[in-house]
Amino acid sequence: MNKVYVPRDTASISVGADELADKFIKAGFNVIRNGSRGAAWLEPLVEVESNQGRVGYSNIVDADVDSLIAANFQTDFGHDKCIGLIEEHDYFKKQTRHIFAKAGICDPLSIDGYIAKGGFEGLKKACSLGCDESVDWVLKSGLRGRGGAAFPTGIKWKTTLGIEADQKYVAANADEGDGGTFSDRLVMETNPLALIEGMIICGASIQATKGYIYLRSEYPYTKEILARAIENAYQAGWLGQNIGGLAITFDLELRIGAGAYICGEETSMLNSIEGKRGTVRVKPPLPAIEGLFGKPTIINNIITLASVPDIFTMGADAYAELGVNRSTGTLPFQLSGNIKCGGLVEVGFGITLRELIEGFGGGTYTGKPIKTVQLGGPLGSYIHPSQFDIPLDYEAFAAIDGAVGHGGIVVFDDSIDMMQQAKFAFNFCEVESCGKCTPCRIGAVRGGEILDKIATKQNVAENFKLLDDLFETMELGSLCAMGGLTPKPVRSLLKHFPEEFGLTKEGMSE
Repeated sequence: MNKVYVPRDTASISVGADELADKFIKAGFNVIRNGSRGAAWLEPLVEVESNQGRVGYSNIVDADVDSLIAANFQTDFGHDKCIGLIEEHDYFKKQTRHIFAKAGICDPLSIDGYIAKGGFEGLKKACSLGCDESVDWVLKSGLRGRGGAAFPTGIKWKTTLGIEADQKYVAANADEGDGGTFSDRLVMETNPLALIEGMIICGASIQATKGYIYLRSEYPYTKEILARAIENAYQAGWLGQNIGGLAITFDLELRIGAGAYICGEETSMLNSIEGKRGTVRVKPPLPAIEGLFGKPTIINNIITLASVPDIFTMGADAYAELGVNRSTGTLPFQLSGNIKCGGLVEVGFGITLRELIEGFGGGTYTGKPIKTVQLGGPLGSYIHPSQFDIPLDYEAFAAIDGAVGHGGIVVFDDSIDMMQQAKFAFNFCEVESCGKCTPCRIGAVRGGEILDKIATKQNVAENFKLLDDLFETMELGSLCAMGGLTPKPVRSLLKHFPEEFGLTKEGMSE
């Protein structure tokens, strides 16, 4: 019998993928647990091989297995849940996959499968270049941090390379806590070896011999996948001493967080890895100079590190040609919220929100008009439909007081209550603040109180002025982006939907 591919990731398992795999195995099929391709709206997506390529069957439930077998689904593709050749399906065909090119193809834990698809070739190239030139390649590629800040990755690496130290570290920030974001989780569950390869390349480039992956505790299945991937890499000689016969050393350890959103902030994460309370550190010193255990440390997001192997396999110049302007490469955008076809879409920068939401997402799940989308997590701006045709790049969205962030797109239809969304921003900050600085710790509480007064028509004009003063205090006085960005979503709601807060375009009204 041909192989039957049943995905193994948190999303597909949540809708019955494990039970499907067991049923196919009991029926005598050779089942391969591949990683999900990221089309959550098609899961569980069962695939079989054909002479033309892999054929998919979407939204398969336990009761479908018998009818698939009866329909000879491995050779005859007439079943009503067949979606045809995967590579020809519009959702996948229109994407530009690099980070997720291997996702869904084979068992994500297979070292041989990863190598067969070009795995570790980027590491070999980086090692052949040497430290200085490999860092220059990352600089020339234009790669910027995919965690939200969009800081040039090569500048970080060059800074740490230039420091003499007896020990340097690489820390992968996998504390993916923003609502509507799941690309970190998905790459760790579907292509974990790309993350590991990216971390080894970083270590070899900056002369670091030790790495940590800091994973949020809310990802228990990701923990299992990563732990096994790391173990397999050690056993196959791709971690430890003389990696791949390349005369480099790199050890990797998995650390689990304790459910604190603030540990997504890099210095809080360092404290947590060291066994301390997850609170923000004052900068300077920058972690690239004095980070984990007081040593020079590169901290990159998961998608940033998983992007690195492609830079060395395709070349820095070719990578830089992807995307637009200073936003080079690809980004896995994540469609969620009130969306018909939710999931991950990897494309080059320059695509528009409209193309993503309508072209890939199919519009709202309810069929109602889109009122707004929030881009960049719970502290990101709300984007008005009039702005949906602006090309997605970091500078273009900064110009409209927005942020691409981690690429999470949460869609809302016209039934959403904007006052409640504004209150959520302050409530979120109140709950998740580390409490170290007053503007964030107290400002979030005061912000919620002011909005409550505005909602009940109490001294509206005075409270709007007070709210504006509070915004300025939080933005300028907070130690990190937690407090500094909390006003951002509220400001955008006031700008685009003033009438829902008792404001008019001309001014305030009570």
